[in-house]
Amino acid sequence: MTPGTIITSLQNPWIKKVRVLKEKSRERKKTGQIVIEGRREVALALKGGYTIDTVFYCPDIFGSSEFLPPHHHMIQLSRPVYERVAHRGSTEGILVIAKAKEHSLEHLKLKKNPLILVAEAPEKPGNVGALLRTADAANLDAVCIANPKSDLYNPNIIRSSVGCVFTTQVAMGSSEQIIHFLKQHEIKIYCAALSAAKDYISCDFTRATALVVGTESEGLEPLWLEQADQNIRIPMRGEIDSMNVSVSAAILIFEAIRQREY
Repeated sequence: MTPGTIITSLQNPWIKKVRVLKEKSRERKKTGQIVIEGRREVALALKGGYTIDTVFYCPDIFGSSEFLPPHHHMIQLSRPVYERVAHRGSTEGILVIAKAKEHSLEHLKLKKNPLILVAEAPEKPGNVGALLRTADAANLDAVCIANPKSDLYNPNIIRSSVGCVFTTQVAMGSSEQIIHFLKQHEIKIYCAALSAAKDYISCDFTRATALVVGTESEGLEPLWLEQADQNIRIPMRGEIDSMNVSVSAAILIFEAIRQREY
């Protein structure tokens, strides 16, 4: 496009491309491209080493161009077009198309004595985002998602993780693959379970550790409970027998950090 041109139509091919990438997981996988919107999210993606292909911004909303990532392919959007294509209203007038990363187990770079979170078959994008946000807050070495049910670059995951999906090492695979990986690297497996489990506070998380959580409705599949070095529980004081998965994960993670720091 000619420099300075502002897209004012939702029928523009660029706008159609952005919308299909946002809405279709199949298109993201086929092209290897994702859409990121918001100053904070774009900044975290750059910090996380993501390559940006195209920058779209709305001058009326964005204001100063000082933040704009250095890139030769920058396209202006009119305010009505931006407001229709943006996933939410508080993204400050910028969105980009970027290259997705590889998330196989083989690409994980682990430090000595790692602390890893494993989430088995998380169903809700909001829960995945919350888990990634917790992982970032704790500066975990990695998050592994077993039997994933959501595309990692689902806009709802990006939004609920507040961009932490870009700054956290994430790997995906089957339960069998992740268990093999953990055992191969001599990482102890502690699985959150409701029964036949040990109180988490009495466990030793100071060695290489993977904390494994399942869904609130089903818990972990039997394979994890069978292969665990120890099944663990968080004692419930009230009438219910479980908490939101991100809350449970946070309790376990920060207990592990407490043990490692003191």
